[in-house]
Amino acid sequence: MSFFINVIRNFLGCIIAFFDLITRPRKQKRSAQAQQQVEKEIKSMALYQFFACPFCIKTRRALHRLNLPMETRSARKGSEFRTELAQQGGKTKVPCLRISQEGKDTWMYESNDIIAYLEQRFGSIR
Repeated sequence: MSFFINVIRNFLGCIIAFFDLITRPRKQKRSAQAQQQVEKEIKSMALYQFFACPFCIKTRRALHRLNLPMETRSARKGSEFRTELAQQGGKTKVPCLRISQEGKDTWMYESNDIIAYLEQRFGSIR
């Protein structure tokens, strides 16, 4: 039974991902210098995610809209990133934004919290 639920979940997730690709919002525009600064700042961040997860798609959509070419890490079963997420972040829940600052990592788990943080930090045109 759980096999069929997973198949249905993945199928629906792929449909959502497809519609996300064809309906993507425009990227935020910044000056070249401001974009370079943003890209420098996001090098200390990574998004742990599943490809077909609706909440991950929502978060990736915000990354696209905010013009944040951030590293995404697949937390699928058996991956090194899933192990890293569980051991260092404390739970295997996605999406999760890892923010590394001054040798300390912060793990942010809720899509709405992640998007609000990114909006607040990068949303205004710099």
